[in-house]
Amino acid sequence: MKIICVIPARYSSTRFPGKPIVDICGKPMIWWVYQQAIKSKLFSDVFIATDDERIVNACNLFFMNVMLTSADHDTPTSRLYEVSTRYDSDYYLMLMGDEPLINSECFDLIIPKEEKPEIYIAVLSNIMSKPVDVIDVSNQKVVTNRWGETLFISRSPIPYPKGYSDFEYRKVTGVQLFSKKALQFYNETVKSKLENAEENDLMRFVENRIPVIMIDSPYKTISVDSPRDAEIVRNEIKKDKYKNAGNK
Repeated sequence: MKIICVIPARYSSTRFPGKPIVDICGKPMIWWVYQQAIKSKLFSDVFIATDDERIVNACNLFFMNVMLTSADHDTPTSRLYEVSTRYDSDYYLMLMGDEPLINSECFDLIIPKEEKPEIYIAVLSNIMSKPVDVIDVSNQKVVTNRWGETLFISRSPIPYPKGYSDFEYRKVTGVQLFSKKALQFYNETVKSKLENAEENDLMRFVENRIPVIMIDSPYKTISVDSPRDAEIVRNEIKKDKYKNAGNK
């Protein structure tokens, strides 16, 4: 089974322009993500996929595999699809470029151990322990059925605890796995209403009755969505809590 890890990195973020190459303890943020990916022996290749020469230059400076993709992609899944047309693989693991503290051991949780349908999507999720995280719109909350299939993803706190409050809220993480056929389906299907409303690529599958499997991960992540998040990550690294994150 061949698996390619792709790290999408877009320069023109609305909330934090240029964040893939923001300085994190002397290295661009994308470097920390890349180092965790190449630690894993699960991947045949690891690529950074970007639309901007500034990111390409930063990657080349630190000897990271990088490819320039179209500037027309409006979602990371669309960018991943382009990679799938250029490099053949059974599965493509998308690792978001704003997860510098990702633990490489989490990848083992999402890789299929048995044969799966041709159209297969799996995503790691984290349980949120802080109430403030539940109301943070940058955290995309997810609810599933008893088989782990996604029912809905929202930036709002779901479900609403009207009649039952003993509930663990879960968020979608930046570790997502797609089969080649899943990416083809995504590319050939029009953007859905809920996908537009929530700005979440995965809702295109959900609205078309394609199962999106959520897998709980004990490895918590810190997504960098703002300069404040970047400072939190710097402090974590300085505390040596993640001293091995980018060093071999």
